[in-house]
Amino acid sequence: MSSENGTKMTGASSLVKSLEHAGVDVMFGIPGGAILPAYDPIFDSPIRHILVRHEQGAGHAATGYAQATGRVGVCIATSGPGATNLVTPLADAQMDSVPLVAITGQVASAAIGTDAFQEADIRGITMPVTKHNYLITNADDIPRAIAEAFHIASTGRPGAVLVDIAKDALQHQTVFQWPNSINLAGYNPVLTPDATAVRDAARLIAQSRNPVLYVGGGIIKANAHKELMKLAELTGAPVVTTLMARGAFPDGHHQHLGMPGMHGTVAAVTALQKADLLITLGARFDDRVTGKLSSFAPLAKIIHADIDPAEIGKNRRADVALIGDLTNTIAALLPAIAAEFKKSQPDLSAWWLQVNTWRAKFPLGYDHPTDGSVSPQYVIERLGKIAGPDAIYVAGVGQHQMWASQFISYENPRTWLNSGGLGTMGYAVPAAMGAKVGAPDKVVWAIDGDGCFQMTNQELVTCAINNIPIKVAIINNESLGMVRQWQTLFYNQRYSNTDLHSKRIPDFAKLADAMGCVGLRCESREDVDRTIAEAMAINDRPVVVDFSVHRDAMVWPMVAAGTSNDDIVIARSMAPIWDSQEL
Repeated sequence: MSSENGTKMTGASSLVKSLEHAGVDVMFGIPGGAILPAYDPIFDSPIRHILVRHEQGAGHAATGYAQATGRVGVCIATSGPGATNLVTPLADAQMDSVPLVAITGQVASAAIGTDAFQEADIRGITMPVTKHNYLITNADDIPRAIAEAFHIASTGRPGAVLVDIAKDALQHQTVFQWPNSINLAGYNPVLTPDATAVRDAARLIAQSRNPVLYVGGGIIKANAHKELMKLAELTGAPVVTTLMARGAFPDGHHQHLGMPGMHGTVAAVTALQKADLLITLGARFDDRVTGKLSSFAPLAKIIHADIDPAEIGKNRRADVALIGDLTNTIAALLPAIAAEFKKSQPDLSAWWLQVNTWRAKFPLGYDHPTDGSVSPQYVIERLGKIAGPDAIYVAGVGQHQMWASQFISYENPRTWLNSGGLGTMGYAVPAAMGAKVGAPDKVVWAIDGDGCFQMTNQELVTCAINNIPIKVAIINNESLGMVRQWQTLFYNQRYSNTDLHSKRIPDFAKLADAMGCVGLRCESREDVDRTIAEAMAINDRPVVVDFSVHRDAMVWPMVAAGTSNDDIVIARSMAPIWDSQEL
């Protein structure tokens, strides 16, 4: 393709050629006036363009593709409302460090700033929620901007990049010139950790008696799960994986305590609280993990390994900072720890005795409703057992998201996709679509709530038309379930505007049928396995299963917002399970 350098073409053709040079194989989008010049050369391009039904769907699909494959996801939209509809997916991708490039059309350069038809300052609007963004008004600048956008999105801490291109830049003639190299002043991510810091970290690990490996989504972004396994087995320390890190370390491994945080396991939450050392890998001390920050892990020294230096000390002071790519960081740590262990290897037997006591005393569990209705946890648990650990599970946001993170066993990275940082309802269906496009040989289940599903279900039409046979499990409790749970616990059961009536309207199975999918319904515990098996057997069309579940099931354990992790509760009484004597 380098032979195309020096060829005269329109800016629009230059854009499409640039995307081809960047290695794009698929993009999700919708045409409109300002971006229309680009859609003519797209017609002849080998890049697969999937016409979505809403720009938000394009953005989340690109995110799902990126999360499932590790490649940069690409979405494309027109100016004004087309671009503003991408704001939520851009913010979502940026919060979860997902490599995403969004291409938007802009009104002609002479009209910028005049409030022209479908004009919006999308660069200004998205500046706080992107890693970087561009406004291109000269056709000659398009290849360089695209090359830089893909480089920035995919290197260092991955993130979202927007390239906004004026319509006249797409229409004008230019000479195509793909850059041979990229050198961005001020952008040089550190990939290798400081050797002295590595030795200091190894010394702390050798001195620790109650260590915990606190693993965040950065491990998956760095493809460092194999290195993590070596580190875990070398240190022998308990491992906790955050919501964004599920699958980075196998659930089936005996060292894994599960997920920490607001709805984490008691063992994971308590181990962090009582640790004397947190070996923090690609995690950011998020408020959902720490609870009340001032009371989080009060006895622990902190090793913080991250590729983003801005995260070091942002929420919790680090005793040792390891700035670099996590694969390189762990590779450097392993021999340093082994050398320290030759001098003195810590005995963790007392720590494991304590941790295993917590794990045995407070396992994850749930009750079957006494009224005969279906437990949502049971549906999700059976779905995970039947679809298995090689499937990809994509969750919306709310109770079903937490149950999916708790009751499905994740043994492999990139098999659990969700909106963690931004908490975007409507994420699941389009993200599952993108994941299926990126991993067509995988079974992809979207586990969605009836509230989330009604935000973006139109993308099932896109799936049906484009032969993208995802499977959707609607956990239908006819409510905005997580909000209802909070209203039950904290607002005296005053259910203000959380009743969706969605066991009556709409009929999800009929809606699925109308959109070219197969619609199924399950209303009894006895039919759960059969219905999941029926859905699993259909692979030529999308399948939607409406699981009617118990309305007042709750997510436990729970650390109420703003409280200490020491106040973790496991029942509606909201009585902390620990008192000072026990803990």
